[in-house]
Amino acid sequence: MTPTQDYLIKCKQILEVVSQQEAYILKAAQWFSKTILAGRMVHVFGSGHSRIMVEEMWPRYGSFPGFNPIVELSLTFHNLVVGANGQRQAMFLENVSGLAERILRNFDITSEDTALIISSGGSNIVPIEMAEQFQKRNVKVVVVITKLHAEKSSSKRADGKKLYDFADLILDTGAPVGDSMVKIQGLDTPVSPGSTVGGALLVNSLKAEVARLLTEAGQPPKVLTSGNLVGAERAVELFESAYDEHAHRLAKLYAQVGQRLNT
Repeated sequence: MTPTQDYLIKCKQILEVVSQQEAYILKAAQWFSKTILAGRMVHVFGSGHSRIMVEEMWPRYGSFPGFNPIVELSLTFHNLVVGANGQRQAMFLENVSGLAERILRNFDITSEDTALIISSGGSNIVPIEMAEQFQKRNVKVVVVITKLHAEKSSSKRADGKKLYDFADLILDTGAPVGDSMVKIQGLDTPVSPGSTVGGALLVNSLKAEVARLLTEAGQPPKVLTSGNLVGAERAVELFESAYDEHAHRLAKLYAQVGQRLNT
């Protein structure tokens, strides 16, 4: 078996794990659509490489307004690797207690909001505290983790709690312990992680279900769509209207910042 064949076989296994969670995906989509129909936003957060799933949700082709991507560059800027803004600093900051609360201090969050927190291992402090802070604000929290990996991981919190301890609903990427899935002869460490594949499947399944629920409710979403599908003029119209809607929704998160703190 070639490494490619091995990886693709394991990806099929991930697909099966995700397909078994359809009922949970639908439940999360119902929560998210209720938030969007109320004119509020679903807050999406991921540190480290979990940022990939945040951007997969919004904004990109095939996505639509209603999601607030919370991406902290100090936790997710990987391009330089070492030196200023390097990975060592980012990995350190992922475990600074109190940072999540300071991030959320920028937004006026209500119980109509919902949250999606992504962290494969579910053991770093900032994602855990992000979920904890949302729950303190009576916000329903959906987490995307790799269950097998999270169960084996050691929490960086002193109390040992992990991300799934602050979840109202848990979705599993289906990746293995350690994430990397392919063993190469002569190499003692596996390569090619699987959580990105499972995470993308979950995020886009959620997106599709939310789009269906919004459409059925008479509020079809403004989907960012290629001009190759709808023509250049329609594509521009969708982009402009979608970004305008995002701005209007985001404005509500700033309108009363600091006026009803419950931290």
